[in-house]
Formats: sequence, C-alpha cells, structure tokens
Amino acid sequence: MMKLRFDDLRQYSDTLHSRKGEAITVRFVEPRDGEELQNYFRSLSTRSRYNRFLGAMSELPAPVLDRFTHVSEAFGFTVVATMQVDGFETIVGEARYVFHDETESFEFGISIDDRWQGHGIGTALLKNLECRAAAFGAVSIFGDTLRSNENMISLARKSGYCFGNNTDDWKLVRFEKAINVAPKDIPCASWRIAAASNEAAAPALAS
Repeated sequence: MMKLRFDDLRQYSDTLHSRKGEAITVRFVEPRDGEELQNYFRSLSTRSRYNRFLGAMSELPAPVLDRFTHVSEAFGFTVVATMQVDGFETIVGEARYVFHDETESFEFGISIDDRWQGHGIGTALLKNLECRAAAFGAVSIFGDTLRSNENMISLARKSGYCFGNNTDDWKLVRFEKAINVAPKDIPCASWRIAAASNEAAAPALAS
C-alpha cells in the first residue's frame, strides 16, 4: 500500500474539468471543511442522500462527520470536488474511499450535487478515483449501490465496470473494474508521481 504524507496532503490535489471545460479541484478534505461538507449533504435532494448512504439520512451525525473530515489509512479517505462559484470555493461533489490490504481492492462511494449533475463531474471524479486506486497498488476498484440508483449504474456502466450481486444485501448491486495500470502510465499527474516515488522507495525500505 502506498504511504501518504499526512503533513502535506495538498500535494495530492488534482485539477479536473467538467464537460464544458470548467476547472474542478479534487483535494483531501480538511477539518476546516466540516461545516461546508455538512451543508453540502443537507443540500442534496432526499433521493441523492438516500442513494449515497443507502438509506434515509438528513445530515451526517457528529461522529460520522468527524470521521469524514479526518483522513486515515485505517478509517478511509474523503475527497471533495470544488469549483469557484461566484468567487467562492464550493463543494460540488465528494467521494470517500478505503484501500483493503488483504484483497488489494479499492472501495469507494461518491455523490454529486444535484445542481451539477449532468456536467460530467461524476465521470471526471470516477476517473480520478481510478488513478488513486492504481497509485495504491490496487488490483481492482469497486462500489455498491442501490438497484434503483439509475444514475450511478449508468455512470459505472459507461466507465467500463462489471456488475454482480452484493452477497450481503439483495437490494444492492456491486460494480467492479480491474486495475491494470503501471505507475508510469497513471494518467493523473499527482498520482503518477506519488506511485513512482513509492515504487522507488520500496527497495530502500526492504534493504
């Protein structure tokens, strides 16, 4: 598993683009983002929140919000997708992921602000997550969603994911994709550099 520098998380930020060419920054969440992240989830439609959390939830309970705003190898990572809207940095999407060492798999959940759906932000963010998975050395990336979540299913299908049943819950469908990208071929610059640095450091650590 790739080791991240928690004292300098901003080096892992990426700039993506919407379908219209608008700049989108994807960065790790920080504790200072707590109130804005909570407001983001509150602003989602009831259906979008239900799809994101696989059940009814009006906002993040305090312990969950605390976990969302502190990145950790043990408990997972949260990223926010932000855009400049009327001169202010605004969260337009988020994703949370964890790397499972035992299976070398990368699990994630994702949401996009209802007002910004249809702008290609979900597609761009998903591709960025695949870069992050490759940098971690994952052999696969997967997520679970409700069978009724047509938007997520459509996004995953267009992005080349395979579908199967979730063995723990019949209401869910699992979408999964193999990761076959060498560090030097990772398309996202910051994660290509991080993976290469990690690869170079591995022999030194072994010796």
